Amino acid sequence: MPDNEITIITMDDMAVVFEVTDAFGIHRESVSVELAREDPGSVDVNGRGVVEITLPASQSPAEFAPAIQTGLEALGYSPNPGQVVSNDGAAADDGDADDGDDWLA
Repeated sequence: MPDNEITIITMDDMAVVFEVTDAFGIHRESVSVELAREDPGSVDVNGRGVVEITLPASQSPAEFAPAIQTGLEALGYSPNPGQVVSNDGAAADDGDADDGDDWLA
């Protein structure tokens, strides 16, 4: 692939990312994936608690999935399948006890 060619992520790529983040119980609205792939790929958390992932151009999402898991563990997340958790600061508390996310649990 030429250096100036951009590879855009697909829904299948997102399915792989969500498979990993779901296993950590991370709310899908708290995950941001860069639209274009860029080497070397990365996993980080921004100041609002949103998990930011960039998929690499040189690896398939399935090949990069273990790096996502390792990156999340390095950021302090632990596997929590079946349990949706929010990230610190990811959403403002508006005082409404029913935030509509019950269907996600």
